[in-house]
Amino acid sequence: MRAAPTILHLDMDAFFAAAEQAAKPSLRGKPVVVGGIGPRGVVATASYEARAFGVHSAMATAQARRLCPNAAYLAPRFTLYREVSEVVMRLLGELSPLVEPLSLDEAFVDLEAGGVEPSSAAVRAVGEQLRREIRQATGLSGSVGLAGSKMLAKIASEQAKPDGLAVIEPGTELELLAPMSVRAIPGVGPATAETLRRAGLTTVGETAEAGEAELVRLLGKAHGAGLYALATARDNRPVVAERDAKSVSVEDTFEEDLTDRTRVELELARLADRCVQRLRAAGRSGRTVVIKVRSYDFSTLTRSETLRGPTDDLGVVREAAGRLLDGVDTTAGVRLLGVGVTGLADYTQEDLFAQAAATAEAAADAEKPPTAEAEEEPTADGAAGTAGRGPRRWLPGLDIRHAEYGTGWIQGSGVGRVTVRFEQPWSGPGRVRTFAVDDPALEPGEPLPLIRAAWEQPPEPPEPATSSRPAAPSRPANPSEPTEPTEPTEPSEPEPAVGPGARPDGQPLAGGVSG
Repeated sequence: MRAAPTILHLDMDAFFAAAEQAAKPSLRGKPVVVGGIGPRGVVATASYEARAFGVHSAMATAQARRLCPNAAYLAPRFTLYREVSEVVMRLLGELSPLVEPLSLDEAFVDLEAGGVEPSSAAVRAVGEQLRREIRQATGLSGSVGLAGSKMLAKIASEQAKPDGLAVIEPGTELELLAPMSVRAIPGVGPATAETLRRAGLTTVGETAEAGEAELVRLLGKAHGAGLYALATARDNRPVVAERDAKSVSVEDTFEEDLTDRTRVELELARLADRCVQRLRAAGRSGRTVVIKVRSYDFSTLTRSETLRGPTDDLGVVREAAGRLLDGVDTTAGVRLLGVGVTGLADYTQEDLFAQAAATAEAAADAEKPPTAEAEEEPTADGAAGTAGRGPRRWLPGLDIRHAEYGTGWIQGSGVGRVTVRFEQPWSGPGRVRTFAVDDPALEPGEPLPLIRAAWEQPPEPPEPATSSRPAAPSRPANPSEPTEPTEPTEPSEPEPAVGPGARPDGQPLAGGVSG
């Protein structure tokens, strides 16, 4: 344990949902749920307005709809979230060379390594400044926890939510931890918590009082000893700047179970393509291909094959995944499919035989005429659409552009129609319009920045000329007529520079006045 709270934990508040509210003025202050929108979807993030109804992460979307039917249910836009995350991580990198990202919206920072004075006042000032800079750069809020260890810093940031800062002073750790649920300790999941509950241990204080020997008896040597150390506030884990990925994988859950074997094979090939795209984007290769198959009854099978060397070749990964699928019975129906690559490396050592076979197969496929089964490549944000299967499917929340009305987002679609709200992050709530799903004027859009760049800001209106001398009275139209004395009046309020239905530059909003 450190003698000063120099480990900082940042956790952005309801990150995905908050980003959507910042991007969509009509959703600010309203319940928003981001995640899978189908009948088998799962909630990724819920706004604080939705959490008031009991909606939370990892909940089935169908259950969330029952609890909060009037919320906006949106498909995730990871392109936007990654852009915002990069801004936040750059700000953290200015504080210290030791930044340990845990996810897009969460990271540890070692302030001591960044030269911050090891005092409560100094680290608190750094934390408050960080929160201000994040809001200024992204328009979003984050909660900051400061403590002498990673576990306690994370607990502090949880206590600070939403949009706050908490410091756990050295010497107060045991008093703070004692009444907390044992689930507050990292690594204690439902199974471990149930084992401890059966032994009469439900709080951190009770767990610490049980002693190391009892915890080792209940949980085994490694887990028991580690749990006892954390329960007694002993956490010496360092902040690690590089967290090397151990695998790259993608998976899809289907709205209806797949029973057609050909469809299963096509979906697996599509997932292999996406997996290799991620692998190459990370500049990595891997030597073990893994597939995951979940049946209608939630039973899950994983199969893996280790290649002769690391590869990022699409044909090799596709072929290996296909061989693995050959040994799996899918006749009862497939609920979920996944493809992954593990054993990552920074170089490739191609399996020349498999690569040659894949190249020959690709050449043979190129000579075949296209069929109605060919799928359109999904967009980066998951916009669904298939070639030869009817019009594009527009998912709620995704960006869209209209040739006449400009940029907006999809509010909903169905029965051959798509509803679009035309608004931007820096505008007021925009007008809603409805189009046919195959309207040629519609096309997928790109996420707009949440904060308008300085060079895009409209110029400030000129300051009115002022004078210390009183204004001269106006002359009547006929100089021979006397003027009536008038009472002095209060100066009139200036007209607002931006009115309803106008952008900050004075131009009308796309889609008309706000609704």
